[in-house]
Amino acid sequence: MNIKNISVIGAGTMGNGIAHVFAQAGFKVNLIDVNAAQLQKALTTIDKNLDRQVTKGSLTAEQKTVTLANINTVNSIADGVKNAGLVVEAATENTELKLQIFKQMDEHAPQGCILATNTSSISITKIAAATKRPELVIGMHFMNPVPVMKLVEIINGYATKKEVTDTIVDLSKQLGKVPCVVNDYPGFIANRILMPMINEAIYSLYEGVAAVEEIDTVMKLGMAHPMGPLQLADFIGLDVCHSILKVLHDGFGNPKYAPCPLLVNMVLAGKLGVKSGEGFYTYTPGSKDLVVSSRFKN
Repeated sequence: MNIKNISVIGAGTMGNGIAHVFAQAGFKVNLIDVNAAQLQKALTTIDKNLDRQVTKGSLTAEQKTVTLANINTVNSIADGVKNAGLVVEAATENTELKLQIFKQMDEHAPQGCILATNTSSISITKIAAATKRPELVIGMHFMNPVPVMKLVEIINGYATKKEVTDTIVDLSKQLGKVPCVVNDYPGFIANRILMPMINEAIYSLYEGVAAVEEIDTVMKLGMAHPMGPLQLADFIGLDVCHSILKVLHDGFGNPKYAPCPLLVNMVLAGKLGVKSGEGFYTYTPGSKDLVVSSRFKN
């Protein structure tokens, strides 16, 4: 499959990152969102991230200009996907929303267009069942921040054709990423392993085993993790962690995946991490910069 035109649905953190890397690799990208302000915010973010690459010497000013020129913003799915060879959905991690979007993608994208989802936990097979082309549906799970992280977790649905998998593997390599192909079971690989670790770290705090900074320091210095699990949970979003754990719990029926009561309460209280300014740590407004540890102290 010779794919030149990419459509990305959703201009949030993941969507703008996905649009960025495809455009930088020379693809023509339609970045789609119904919210015009969100599209403008996404372009501003991409511009700043490209400036950072130029400053570091990993990109030239000319390459930045070309990358931005490769991105077109669109307000409707129907208009944005009509010429696409690949559509990547990067909307909020909400099953019903994704199913609605995939029905629209299927209706308006060209015959033969691959439909991918950036979901981190929702069944690819379930999403594919909302379309008339399940053999062309696949998971393409990028990691945050997309321009920096090398992994793309590629998830085959029950009906995904080998040709589609091979195409997505090749495209991921063209982006300078490392593709890892896995099968469609709850949490795939990344979150099936990561989320129980984060949940156990929250339980350790909940049960008074240690305070926030101590838990994270043990994992950073003792296990060589670049970020502790509680700070990582803040970065991901505690609501997202909660949602993924619920998918694991529902999918496997195993109580070990049940979200810690502390996590449940923090989500209910709106303490979602970086996005809300407070989670296990507090953050500078509008920034991922950690200020001080939050109220969780020994």
